[in-house]
Amino acid sequence: SAELVVLTVIGNLESCASRCNERFNRDAVCQCDRRCPQHDDCCDDYEHLCTDEEGPPEPKALLDPEDEIPASYLYSSPSSCQGRCRETYDKHHPCHCNDRCLEFGNCCEDFGNLCGDHEGFSHSSDAITKEELKSISETIYRVDINKAQKKDIVLNSQNQISPAETGNQVDRCPEPLFKYVNEKLFSKPTYAAFINLLNNYQRATGHGEHFSAQQLEEQVVFLREVMKTAVMKELYSFLRHQNRYGSQQEFVEDLKNMWFGLYSRGNEEGDSSGFEHVFSGEVKKGKVTGFHNWIRFYLQEKEGLLDYYSHNYDGPWDSYPDVLAMQFNWDGYYKEVGSVFIGSSPEFEFALYSLCFITRPGKKCHLSLGGYPLAIQTYTWDKTTYGNGKKYIATAYVVSSTQ
Repeated sequence: SAELVVLTVIGNLESCASRCNERFNRDAVCQCDRRCPQHDDCCDDYEHLCTDEEGPPEPKALLDPEDEIPASYLYSSPSSCQGRCRETYDKHHPCHCNDRCLEFGNCCEDFGNLCGDHEGFSHSSDAITKEELKSISETIYRVDINKAQKKDIVLNSQNQISPAETGNQVDRCPEPLFKYVNEKLFSKPTYAAFINLLNNYQRATGHGEHFSAQQLEEQVVFLREVMKTAVMKELYSFLRHQNRYGSQQEFVEDLKNMWFGLYSRGNEEGDSSGFEHVFSGEVKKGKVTGFHNWIRFYLQEKEGLLDYYSHNYDGPWDSYPDVLAMQFNWDGYYKEVGSVFIGSSPEFEFALYSLCFITRPGKKCHLSLGGYPLAIQTYTWDKTTYGNGKKYIATAYVVSSTQ
């Protein structure tokens, strides 16, 4: 009967059976395309039915295959402005070529060269080049006076594994990662303000976040303290020179929205934010997602809530900040690959992630720190927006420069 056919169709749209890697289907209850892990809207049987099929290659050393998938795997839309200047906005495109992309920081890399001379468009000087990104990242690296010194942190990294072994969930390191941390660092204003924020969240997605007046004030204090630092002053100066912001007040308000604005990764409205995901960490479908901060790692390890298993990448820096990609168990939940800066100040990480999200949203952002190349991957949250269509931060994390 017609009713039976309708029920059969609805049933099919609740499963990934015969739907793996299909295009986004707005009529479906859940999705089976390769972007569904990013948007947290996969069907329950997606991993069982779809991840074993022949598909994109395994993510490389620093990527978490659970919720952090390389942009080249997620997008099949145009990534160039060739033939696209003045086109209508399309949310499925990874970058844009219309007259508002500069405002929202989501222009394609060749926008300035191809579209900058079109009537009504800003000139190509407004498009931020890779060299400019490398220059500002070196400046931020140089002026960070609050980073840890070598004597402040002693690591015991122990066993390194290959990327192919990261899913094995084997504890190869009997000792904690941090042998010693000079906790006087935590009395610095930005560290203290940052640490106050970490316990304001419920780590399980699907449970709405509800902030007290004090917790909301702690967000304001953190932003105020980081904006006092040379790191954030350099970032603001750079972005204002690039015509991204007209005033510091506008910049800070945008940071507050993109980082602390709530959206829903689960069934509960307002259960997540960029800050919670990246710095504090979350648990979704039995796995740790996000959690890319060394201070959070150290404090949880110190409390006996985190068990360091191994690492699969150690950066080339011989001073702090350094980069480490780790495997660990967080109070019963496994993190397959978690990349973190080690010994960085809160404002340093906040600045670099913000820089990359504003100038290269949803892309790999190539930087330079102390003469060594480094890349940061960000993703936008596309389901809901703030302001006039601006995107929240879904995630931000370090990837290797060769990826």
